[in-house]
Amino acid sequence: QVQLVESGGGLVQAGGSLRLSCVASGRIFSSYTMGWFRQAPGEEREFVAAISWNENEYYAESVKGRFTISRDNAKNTLYLQMNSLKFEDTAVYYCAARNGPRYSASTKDYAYWGQGTQVTVSS
Repeated sequence: QVQLVESGGGLVQAGGSLRLSCVASGRIFSSYTMGWFRQAPGEEREFVAAISWNENEYYAESVKGRFTISRDNAKNTLYLQMNSLKFEDTAVYYCAARNGPRYSASTKDYAYWGQGTQVTVSS
């Protein structure tokens, strides 16, 4: 069982930055593929970024060049550095864990989810 707790959301002006964190319980964090997803009101949950156990990174086109995903296996922590934020980045951001080495952008492939953290970008 893996438990995930996100933090770091908040209100920021367009063009600003935020860093999200996700602390995972369990001893096998290092072997999991980790991902960030987001969900805006009235929209489906969408893929943002993922990082494999060996730190290969994958991004949605909408955030490529602005967001950076990283992980610290010693701290069981996943990060999402978000720069040059836009109004359309406003959403609840979720951390997710997948017990497998392969990258996936599908919510169906992630078994564990955090409770989400709100990011609001003012225009």
